[in-house]
Amino acid sequence: MNWRCLRVVGVLCLVAMSFYSKAVWAEKDGFFFKKLMMPGPVIEGHAEYEQKCNSCHGSDQAITQTSLCLDCHEDVASDLQLAKGLHGRMAGAKKRECRGCHSDHIGRQGDIVKMDKDSFDHKATDFDLTGKHVGLACVSCHLPEKKYREISDQCFSCHETDDRHKGAFGEECQYCHSSSKWSKTKFDHSETDFPLMGRHKKIQCNACHPDEKYKEIPKTCVSCHAINDTHGGVNGEKCDKCHKASSWEKISFNHNKDTDFLLKGGHNNLTCNTCHQKSGFEESLETSCISCHKNDDEHDGQNGRKCNSCHTVDRWSDIAFDHDLDTDFLLKGKHTELSCESCHQSGIEDQELGESCIDCHRVDDVHQGQQGRQCNDCHNSKGWLNKVRFNHDLTKFPLVGMHAVASCDNCHGSKKFSDTESSCIACHREDDVHKSTLGLDCGSCHNPNDWQLWLFDHNSQSDFQLDGAHQDLSCGECHIKPVKSKVEKSSDCGSCHLNDDVHNRQFGRACERCHTSESFKDIRIQ
Repeated sequence: MNWRCLRVVGVLCLVAMSFYSKAVWAEKDGFFFKKLMMPGPVIEGHAEYEQKCNSCHGSDQAITQTSLCLDCHEDVASDLQLAKGLHGRMAGAKKRECRGCHSDHIGRQGDIVKMDKDSFDHKATDFDLTGKHVGLACVSCHLPEKKYREISDQCFSCHETDDRHKGAFGEECQYCHSSSKWSKTKFDHSETDFPLMGRHKKIQCNACHPDEKYKEIPKTCVSCHAINDTHGGVNGEKCDKCHKASSWEKISFNHNKDTDFLLKGGHNNLTCNTCHQKSGFEESLETSCISCHKNDDEHDGQNGRKCNSCHTVDRWSDIAFDHDLDTDFLLKGKHTELSCESCHQSGIEDQELGESCIDCHRVDDVHQGQQGRQCNDCHNSKGWLNKVRFNHDLTKFPLVGMHAVASCDNCHGSKKFSDTESSCIACHREDDVHKSTLGLDCGSCHNPNDWQLWLFDHNSQSDFQLDGAHQDLSCGECHIKPVKSKVEKSSDCGSCHLNDDVHNRQFGRACERCHTSESFKDIRIQ
């Protein structure tokens, strides 16, 4: 048969199939033709999906077959995500295709897992076989009715019947036992709240844990050693403050190192019970001097409770307080003559004194607070009137000219320096011969050297040029009315010459259009 015959047969087959497909295509979503291409039946576990090809192969090329597998096998997907278990620990696990290891369409009884139990390496899982586990058969841990992955990795899940402690130690057997042998223990007591030290390392477990009681065991020394307490409980229950686990007889307590109260001077020769009188060393004693020496205080508490600020631990009569060295306030001038009570009227501890002058001398402040709290800016400790210093040039009103020789009282009669105004007119209103017609800014013409020394250039310092007949006029001829602040005078001719207007205002107020400043009789020629 040549190629032409084959071509004819092929066409006839396609035509026959097209007619036949009309009857069967709709049945089971085209499964008939898909089954013709299926390499074989699926395994028993996938049998229910055999007629649903899209469940495993998908209908969209963008969806991978591996993603469809993981949609059903969620436990495997979780292992891959968490990088645990057999699948999650494999090299390049997330990039592998499921079909690379698991092929289907191998029949109902086909083995899709293909795991060789004899060659399987358990290290590939989360539970490495060590010790006695190495020689066990798989069925010893993996029951036939459960999947391999469902086995717990906890000792207790298999060895509950071997637990002679009956659950008293919990289910974490590996903390004490090893996989090589149950009787071989490896418990490290230092991992508990009570590390074994000294003689505790050599005693048997049941010495502290009778009847295998391991929970809620007291940790205080006296709970076990009350019978060894030669003090009869007088010194409290904190034996470890003086004794060590190595030996009861060895006393290691050092008051200077182990407490915040150093024994010095007269304290060094005292017995413990001199201070610890009531309930032994557990009593929390105050460390202030007055707590023990209240009866020795000849000041009756007036100087507070800090006896050590003046006295030493050697003896009460030794006074070691130096106000200049021990405080931030040096005693100078008249302060050196004062008694302590002059300033510390309510006791040293109860009254916290300020260091500024005004804290003590408020009643002596003639300025009534207007010069602030720093009295020492002007005064000194030798006396209020002793060499008073003040640089007026550093203020907003430097003293120049006649002001430099004036006494303070000339301007500051009330002693309230801040109330004094800095304007000339505030002090020199009586000296104003202009009666305020030239404003209140005397300094615009006069200077502080002398009232008669004045200078004002009307042409450069004002908007009105003095020329012609205006040049010989006195200030008072134009500036007639008093002003309260700035001088404001109209510059048009009419403001001064209305009475000289022979035109009866018929030509307006701008006289300069026709007349000159030399004389009204001078007429400008247009």
